[in-house]
Amino acid sequence: MSAPRRPTDPSGLERYYVLTRGRSGPGGSASSLDVATLIVSRTAPVPGMQHEYEEILRRCRDPLSVAELGAHLGLPFNILAVLLTDLLEAGRVQARDPIPAQAAGRGPDLALLEEVLSGLERL
Repeated sequence: MSAPRRPTDPSGLERYYVLTRGRSGPGGSASSLDVATLIVSRTAPVPGMQHEYEEILRRCRDPLSVAELGAHLGLPFNILAVLLTDLLEAGRVQARDPIPAQAAGRGPDLALLEEVLSGLERL
């Protein structure tokens, strides 16, 4: 006779709770993060580090947006933002504005937006 099986959490919420140590959203330095913010590693992963932190540091050797990083890791934005807060506060990653300061006042590139729209319409 086998031991009773523990019910699993199909939503993944239990896993997210463990990953973030019970925190539900970013605070501090990550409160201004959005999906277009670029993340760049400042240090290499260290032995014994939580797996998700290691993956973030490995994948962000070159700048990667929060949206791309979330897609690669399969994590929702709020959960990823909590993890990024930890790494930002530890000085292990840097968050960069995706729009260069000199171009911030110009507005969106209309030609690029038209190409994106055209591509979406073809789908």
